[in-house]
Amino acid sequence: MASKLEEARKIINEVDAQMAQLFVKRMHAAEMVYEHKKEFGLPILDQKREDAVIEKNSAYIEDDVLKGYYIDYLKHLMSVSRAYQYRMQSGLKIAYSGVEGAFAHIAAGRIFPGSSRISHTDFQAAYDAVVNGECDAAVLPIENSYAGEVGQTIDLIFSGGLFINGIYELEVRQNLLGIPGASAEDIRTVTSHPQALSQCHDYIEMRGFKTEESSNTALSAKMVAEANDRTLGAIASAETAELYGLKVLAANINKNGENTTRFAVLSKVRAKSPSLTSSILMFTVKNEAGSLANALSILGKYGYNMTALRSRPLRKHSWQYYFYIEIDGTTDSENGQKMLEELGKMCDQLKVAGTFAPHTEI
Repeated sequence: MASKLEEARKIINEVDAQMAQLFVKRMHAAEMVYEHKKEFGLPILDQKREDAVIEKNSAYIEDDVLKGYYIDYLKHLMSVSRAYQYRMQSGLKIAYSGVEGAFAHIAAGRIFPGSSRISHTDFQAAYDAVVNGECDAAVLPIENSYAGEVGQTIDLIFSGGLFINGIYELEVRQNLLGIPGASAEDIRTVTSHPQALSQCHDYIEMRGFKTEESSNTALSAKMVAEANDRTLGAIASAETAELYGLKVLAANINKNGENTTRFAVLSKVRAKSPSLTSSILMFTVKNEAGSLANALSILGKYGYNMTALRSRPLRKHSWQYYFYIEIDGTTDSENGQKMLEELGKMCDQLKVAGTFAPHTEI
């Protein structure tokens, strides 16, 4: 007669064999999920989706004690699934504008860990790399809380065929960098991008530094590293300091502590995901009195809350403009399609430029 221990081991062996088969099946499904995310330029981690799965699946366990352990099991399983997807993501190519260590480079790395980040000389080149199939997605800035919108990126989105499939907020912290062995007291001249110099104007004035402009914060750090001059400093990120072997001499020297840049992920296909709950519309209105007001009233008529509105000049038409709007909600529903149909009658051009999850920090 089998002992309880032998009986328990038999059950465990049977369950483990079944779980091994189910694990392989689940990881194959994870591959399919990754292919979807790659196609639409979506990040691996979708915290809202993971939380929903845990809540749904843990409800299958009635024993409250076991439920806690099962939740831990699910979290670990999802962590393994993400690690597998990150492994596949190592071949993902992400275009950005700037050099290694620039804020766009940092943002691309945080959104797509393990990916290959491909540097381009400007926004247009990074955008075209996705259009031409050289890269899978592009990460470009669209707005800074200090300097405002990045018009060049918004113009590319309006005139081109790529879609926004995510907007991510990166807090920009500027630091005074110098070569190893230097101190803030040694610095006489600082170099950086004009916007960074402006953001740190108060600190620069207090220290009495001379300033030199650079086309990029990361390039300024590279120049300081190559010059190996104790009196020369750069204003850039801490990640850039590490990249070029520099030392942070003074941290967070921004005049405005709340300095955030919003980066958009652009890819060829518009994503449809439950985690993407806001939409971007871009349109031109007919050149008639009250056209814009009438167009905006249609959004309210169908229950859409507008969270952002910007106007941009049309390149080939003087004194004419197109509009960029962010709204709460998506347009894939029957209500949304009716809204677009009615709005289209008021507009010469209308496009759903993409969807995103609001206030996603990286």
